[in-house]
Amino acid sequence: MKVGFDISQTGRSKAGCGYLADSIIQQLALCDSENDYLLYSAFGNRFWDPEHGKNTRRIEKANFIHKLDELSHQESLDLWTAMPVNEDRLGKPDIIHSNNFSCPHLINARVVYTLYDMSFLDYPEFTSEENRWQCFNGVFDAAIQADFIMAISEYSRIRFLQTFPHFPEERTRTIHLGSRFEEVGEERPVQGLKPHDFWLSVCTLEPRKNVRQTLIAYRQYVSNRPDPKPLVLTGGQGWLEDDIDEFIAKLGLSEYIHKTGYVDDYKLRWLYKNCWAFVYPSIYEGFGLPVLEAMSLGVAVITSNTTSLPEVGGDAVLYVDPINETGILQAFELLTDSALRDQLKVCSQKRSKIFSWSKTVKQLLQLYTDILKLDKRLHLLSVK
Repeated sequence: MKVGFDISQTGRSKAGCGYLADSIIQQLALCDSENDYLLYSAFGNRFWDPEHGKNTRRIEKANFIHKLDELSHQESLDLWTAMPVNEDRLGKPDIIHSNNFSCPHLINARVVYTLYDMSFLDYPEFTSEENRWQCFNGVFDAAIQADFIMAISEYSRIRFLQTFPHFPEERTRTIHLGSRFEEVGEERPVQGLKPHDFWLSVCTLEPRKNVRQTLIAYRQYVSNRPDPKPLVLTGGQGWLEDDIDEFIAKLGLSEYIHKTGYVDDYKLRWLYKNCWAFVYPSIYEGFGLPVLEAMSLGVAVITSNTTSLPEVGGDAVLYVDPINETGILQAFELLTDSALRDQLKVCSQKRSKIFSWSKTVKQLLQLYTDILKLDKRLHLLSVK
């Protein structure tokens, strides 16, 4: 079996999509010496890394071959937007796995499409016009052209089928993700923070992450306590939150908020392991990878009772209604109790063990095997 795999977002400043592709391909390299993998550093028309041939994940193994590293942006667009794509140029794969929202038009190779979420339709106000256009067109193309949908949560799979009711349900499958953090590993402290004396939130700063509602609840927590713990916001700048610093200042919270920006995994591990608790009352998630990462390192977690998050948290986390600031405040107050915090730390780590990247890849390899037994979907559509 020869699999073309999209690694286009595995370069610097990765977010959720990049971490998924990066974690899967590393795990495949560890466990699979039988199948061949063609790694595309340039993929589709939704994302572009100008230094893709250098920045993306490098795998040095005989059955892993890097492709398209030399392409310019225009050359990549010309290749991937052709109708159909020149599959000889791609190395004649049996399967192509898309991870960056693009869904190429292929005549022979089966297309596996990673579905993250449908937030761009369910909450259009939470994203930019450009991002919504990119996401919708990619998912719409997948509804027409993909041979199989790999959803990262059951919630996302169901929302996709509700939106595209004529897509064959038997060609969809939920495969949960894993945490890239082991219990023991290298870590680097973040200056200015005292271990076990700060709240932590890790996310790209964008509206659906609900940072503003969290800050409003946190302000009341600060007002209620003589010795409030600071709140650390970790993650890159996204969209529609350019004035977040001004918002923090208007709330009178500047001295209590510590913004780290994007950090490497060594610092992120330290932040997870040394926070008092992890705070993630997101309004909408496709999976909730930061929640699982925190749980895997034995952190007490506050998160939302919405979308995919209960699939991850189970009964091991403290749930809140993300649009109810009073509920978020109550969660802050409840977790000042060391006994409850200690109980959740144990529960979260135990729950996290049902997820792993090795399990993800085992299920993915089965999906690859199964898809080759199916007819090419475009052929079926053309017959109809």
